[in-house]
Amino acid sequence: MAKHQPGRSRRTFVGTAIAGLPASLLLRAAAASDKMTKPQAEYQDTPNGIYSCGLCTLFVAPDGCKVVEGSISKDGWCKAFAPVD
Repeated sequence: MAKHQPGRSRRTFVGTAIAGLPASLLLRAAAASDKMTKPQAEYQDTPNGIYSCGLCTLFVAPDGCKVVEGSISKDGWCKAFAPVD
């Protein structure tokens, strides 16, 4: 016959797993939206002087960015601009 170990029942395990499920889903949703919106980044479709998204380390060709959501122009600019070394 199996011995009962206090605090280690199948019911406790299942309850803990079910309680942790919504938290893990919320964490995944937060990770999916780590990028800023264009208004948050103060994105503009025109360069700021000689600085533009095409010269930024965060730019992902052909029209993406590592920190700003959506499609961006290589001729645009935002406050997250980080020049290429």
